[in-house]
Amino acid sequence: MFPIVKKRVLNPTVTYMEILAPHIAKKAKPGQFIMLRINEDGERIPLTIAGYDREAGTVTIIFQKVGYTTYALDDLNEGDSLLDFVGPLGVPSEFEGLKKVCVVGGGLGVAIAYPQAKALHDMGVEVDFIVGFKNKDLIILEEEFTNACTNLFVMTDDGSNGHKGFVTAALEEQLNAGVKYDAVIAIGPLIMMKVVCDMTRDKGIKTIVSMNPIMVDGTGMCGCCRLTVDGQTRFACVDGPDFDGHLVDFDEVIARSRMYRDEEAESMKKHECRLTGGVR
Repeated sequence: MFPIVKKRVLNPTVTYMEILAPHIAKKAKPGQFIMLRINEDGERIPLTIAGYDREAGTVTIIFQKVGYTTYALDDLNEGDSLLDFVGPLGVPSEFEGLKKVCVVGGGLGVAIAYPQAKALHDMGVEVDFIVGFKNKDLIILEEEFTNACTNLFVMTDDGSNGHKGFVTAALEEQLNAGVKYDAVIAIGPLIMMKVVCDMTRDKGIKTIVSMNPIMVDGTGMCGCCRLTVDGQTRFACVDGPDFDGHLVDFDEVIARSRMYRDEEAESMKKHECRLTGGVR
């Protein structure tokens, strides 16, 4: 069992947890993820490692309540435990040779992008960090983000924080101003990462995306997380999650991401019944 040692509500839809998992904390690196299962009846889901404390033996996860399992996870509190917490999985991010990087995080991708930006910043890399939220009330971890980069750009869809626009608009402004990046790292909704790649392709800027498709086991056996990269089948769990964004077939990935919407809606009905005391 893996105890929850800390829980914070970051905003109405996003929760921060620290899980006691010493063996994972000892080996975890930026870009890797874990697979967790709440109990014997639960499904396995992947979550990016948002941080780790090797001395305390804890691993940080940040998740958005979007489906049955994440809502059930949010029902747990400090002192409760998870049945399974497996990792670190995936290939760690590679930052060798980078001197100036733009990290772009949209949606929950801001939490996933944070450890990337922090690792680069700690290495002495100049980091422009662009993050986006729907409105100012949903902004999270602003202090942490500020300390993980050289320049922070916080965008909101409605402009309620004074900076209106998508993260892609902020990136476009930097590129049009002549800012030169060794690489752009984009993490977030598929359509956002696709647009970022379209913006950087003609400029010849290396662009890395973090892919998080549906996974079942996280070890390459189930094949659910397959995607096409440079015309070849790859698996996000063992070949990624980082990939060259200019080589990813985003149209295929986006289509596959919509395959289980009916099942996801049904599972949410089950969760709502459980909360209201109805029959499952």
